[in-house]
Amino acid sequence: MERLPVRRSTRSNRKNDVLNTLDPVVGEWFSRFKEATPPQKYAIPLIQAKKNVLIASPTGSGKTLAAFLSVLDELVKLGKKGDLEERIYCLYVSPLRALSYDIYKNLVNPLEEMTTLAKSRNIEMPEIKVGIRTGDTSQSERSKMLRKPPHILITTPESLAIILCAPKFREHLKKIKWVIIDEIHEVCSSKRGLHLSLSLERLHDFCNGSFARIGLSATIHPLKEVALFLVGMNKKKGRNVEIIDERFVKATELTVTSPVSDLVHSSSRSASSKMYSNLKELVKSNRTTLIFTNTRSGTERVAYQLSKMNIVDADELAAHHSSLSRDSRREVEDKLKEGRMRAVVTSTSLELGIDIGSIDVVAQVGSPKSISRCLQRVGRSGHALDRVSKGVLIAMDRDDLVEDAVIAREAMRGELDRVYIPGAALDVLSQHVVGMAVERIWTVKEAFDVVKSAYPYRNLTKRQFGNVIKYLSGGYEDLENYRVYGKIWYDASTDSFGRRGFMLRVIYATNIGTIPDEVAVRVYTGEKKWVGQIEEEFLERLTKGDIFVLGGRTYEFLYVKEFNAFVKPAYKGKPTVPSWYSEMLPLSFDLGEAIGRFRNSIFEKIKSGRPAREICEFISKDASCTSNGAKAIYGYIKAENDFFNYLGVTDRPNNTKIIIQSYIDRGSKQNLIFNCVFGRRVHDALSRAYAHILSVKFKCNVIVTVGDTGFVVTLPKGKRVEPILLLDSLTSQNIKRVLITAVKKTEMVRRRFRHCAGRALMILRNYKGHRIRVAKQQMNSQLLITMCEKLDGFPVLEETYREVTEDLMDIQNAKSILMDVESGKRSFVICPEARIPSPFSHDLILSGYSDVILMTDKKELLKNLYDTVLAKVRKGGVRGKKK
Repeated sequence: MERLPVRRSTRSNRKNDVLNTLDPVVGEWFSRFKEATPPQKYAIPLIQAKKNVLIASPTGSGKTLAAFLSVLDELVKLGKKGDLEERIYCLYVSPLRALSYDIYKNLVNPLEEMTTLAKSRNIEMPEIKVGIRTGDTSQSERSKMLRKPPHILITTPESLAIILCAPKFREHLKKIKWVIIDEIHEVCSSKRGLHLSLSLERLHDFCNGSFARIGLSATIHPLKEVALFLVGMNKKKGRNVEIIDERFVKATELTVTSPVSDLVHSSSRSASSKMYSNLKELVKSNRTTLIFTNTRSGTERVAYQLSKMNIVDADELAAHHSSLSRDSRREVEDKLKEGRMRAVVTSTSLELGIDIGSIDVVAQVGSPKSISRCLQRVGRSGHALDRVSKGVLIAMDRDDLVEDAVIAREAMRGELDRVYIPGAALDVLSQHVVGMAVERIWTVKEAFDVVKSAYPYRNLTKRQFGNVIKYLSGGYEDLENYRVYGKIWYDASTDSFGRRGFMLRVIYATNIGTIPDEVAVRVYTGEKKWVGQIEEEFLERLTKGDIFVLGGRTYEFLYVKEFNAFVKPAYKGKPTVPSWYSEMLPLSFDLGEAIGRFRNSIFEKIKSGRPAREICEFISKDASCTSNGAKAIYGYIKAENDFFNYLGVTDRPNNTKIIIQSYIDRGSKQNLIFNCVFGRRVHDALSRAYAHILSVKFKCNVIVTVGDTGFVVTLPKGKRVEPILLLDSLTSQNIKRVLITAVKKTEMVRRRFRHCAGRALMILRNYKGHRIRVAKQQMNSQLLITMCEKLDGFPVLEETYREVTEDLMDIQNAKSILMDVESGKRSFVICPEARIPSPFSHDLILSGYSDVILMTDKKELLKNLYDTVLAKVRKGGVRGKKK
């Protein structure tokens, strides 16, 4: 592999060294801080030297000030010389509008303080103007900004793309010196990041590469890849960039706990009561406690229960999540910052760097599903480098407990999971090609070179780019019958393109962005009796025959028409897709691998005859667990070990052994349980591929149940398959073809096609000042997708399948696992057929029941299943047919 020109900066400067380079007023203002933080010592001289810099450090480490201090310093120096022009010098891009306003306040306040300081010293201070341009900015403010542009402009990825096509305003960017990308760890892992990367390359082309790029990131890995995402490529080589790696500069203290030592036999009421008692003690013993859950519904539930306990005054406790109004969220944020909140419960909305002041401790209910996410959340506490970030991870089930333990173990070792950066999305590319056409006339080679400079598009082929040009220029003529018209013209004789029609600029500006419109789906029975509503994201997970719960009753999914889902009552069978599935955060692949290694280490200790007390002490020390947590983990893994002894299987499920159990349930259905921890995205890909092979073989519906710690493929009653035959039928060579065939006719693909078509401006969301209803968009997309399947290499459909298999699922790691099996690095282990499932699969098997029964009843089912399995294990003797 070619060596990339990425360097980690090793030169640290003392505070006085930094002060000596600053303007006297700026330096005196900065001297109020006791000491420059490590990110500041490394970064400020590099930014002053106009280097590309990625700063990776925790919340509260001063990285934002490190980025802006050099900018403010140079603007002040230019102003004092009389050389400060009315143009934009620095562009700050944030993924959150709320963060934009935060940064605005944090820039204006220091500037006002510097001005006051200068006056007290009889020094004339130039006026440094800061402006915000987002979707909320009024037309009058934009017009004012056009006449008198700010020196520092704060914006979002979407607004930047619009600015690039604004013929007058974009001229203010011509001589820009710095572009600061905040929260780059959040941006780069989505299509918004791809959108931003193309905007940066278009800006680079417009400015002839005159600006430095500064990326601000929390804890993320690998830094080299994120750095290259920031700076882009130069003819197949990454541009030069310096990395300030201070990810572990701040002390962090993690504690993993379980409310009870036996999560199986303790009642749901008892476990919940003790969990809330734990939270109560945290809130009472700290000034401000931030409590994370993984879902909005979980946030509301925890906030409600805590309010009933009267721990603090009612106005000192609140919930904060994305479904609340902006005013409600800002009120909570301001009160947090002012120290007027004792406890705030949130889902993901307070993960990012909005300034919320000083938090004493962070509590995480359930697993955060990722090491980096855990550190990001816990890093919200101890908002200063000299304070410890404290986090308490509270697990309510056994799998969450193991995940929390491994997260703590890996975090303390400095191990992080890898960030996922999507590949070359053709829908986002189509949108930008239209934007480029609005700007000016391009040759295809010119445009292709600019696009390839964006790191996510470095592997884009000429064929793919050519198909995008063909689509946008009306080359797929049959589409005009469906009112899909060319947005650009293309001249083959000059191999150039430009905008078609005077309306294109308006169409582009009013349909820009990557976040799709979502809508509630109405559910009816076959007799057209209205049942209720489900989220569109939940609908896309359903396939014909799936059972789910709505209004406390079970229904079998039949089909969908527009935004109406049709079902029939299901009187038998458990739900196959839990109602909370669409809200779940997926376990990262790297964390799954670490869990496999951790499980193996405990299995080995049990095998070697180590006493239980010694193993529990090891877990407590190695994974920062309380006594309750360590005992629960040991009991869980010991039960699994005993189960495989009972089956006569010598292998154990770990990161290299994938254990497959053929479990025959009480309904005489064969369930193939894949005992592995690769995360839900990988399991989704593998399970759908295996289920498709079986559905073709038996000409019937095959049900899958997917979780982070395994998956189950369930055949109808009367159907049986030898596991080895199924395993041999899926390979690293055919998995992509099998998976695409499996998802081709699903609601998932139909919905995702609408999203992709919207981004590619094939289906417009806004036209001539009117908002087009989502139902109308979906109806149009359903007509189009059938037509597009007949077109060779049609980019929007290609992108739909890429998004489903690579972004929504994880076909790359699924393929890698199959390659490892083929090369002998991993292996499948097939257990004898049995009438009982292994303990590791119990929560997976019972996952759907949480919708139909009370939590207390589900706990009783889990307890009964666990006790039944353990009773048979203790009796000894293998049950079932040996293979």
